[in-house]
Amino acid sequence: MFSIEHEFDSTVVTLVDEGAAPLGEDVVIHMFEECVTIEQYDPRTDSIQKITLSTAQVQDLTAALDLPEGVYMLKRDPDKT
Repeated sequence: MFSIEHEFDSTVVTLVDEGAAPLGEDVVIHMFEECVTIEQYDPRTDSIQKITLSTAQVQDLTAALDLPEGVYMLKRDPDKT
């Protein structure tokens, strides 16, 4: 299950784990114009863990989901960076 919310400066997607236990903590993705952050609560440390991806890293991740094993470099349009 997931939710989508549009805020002033970002779009927020929350992924909720469903199914059999043990369930993972919710994953919250904040999509800003210049970066994407991914946050998840870590019960072992009682803190929120955050990863920040650049827009280029998000493009690479999107491409990687549809490619076989290997090493790749995407050609980027300099006008869209």
